[in-house]
Amino acid sequence: VQLQASGGGLVQAGGSLRLSCASSERTFSIYAMGWFRQPPGKEREFVAAISPTGTTTYYTDSVKGRFTISRDNAESTVYLQVNSLKPEDTAVYLCAAAPSLSYYYNPVQYNYWGQGTQVTVSS
Repeated sequence: VQLQASGGGLVQAGGSLRLSCASSERTFSIYAMGWFRQPPGKEREFVAAISPTGTTTYYTDSVKGRFTISRDNAESTVYLQVNSLKPEDTAVYLCAAAPSLSYYYNPVQYNYWGQGTQVTVSS
């Protein structure tokens, strides 16, 4: 499964972005999808995950109420709407695909990864 993330950029605190992760895989709809981020000099961390049908979502506490994960299986794309951005949200954001939502917060559960898109939030 090939994943291509896009939509990152430089924004001021309080701003918004819409990240996209497109797949070329025709069976995209069978995968649970996740977004992770890796801040400069830090380990990769879980951000959000969504079930194959889009009916179940999970978020890390620090982004609840600000970020929204969604997917369009007809377009084989998963999105991450990021609002009310803070400087601490600065990171490379990566999308990934997993066979299920089991242990959705653990990067090890994800078989396929995109290359990431940089989000930089200035204060």
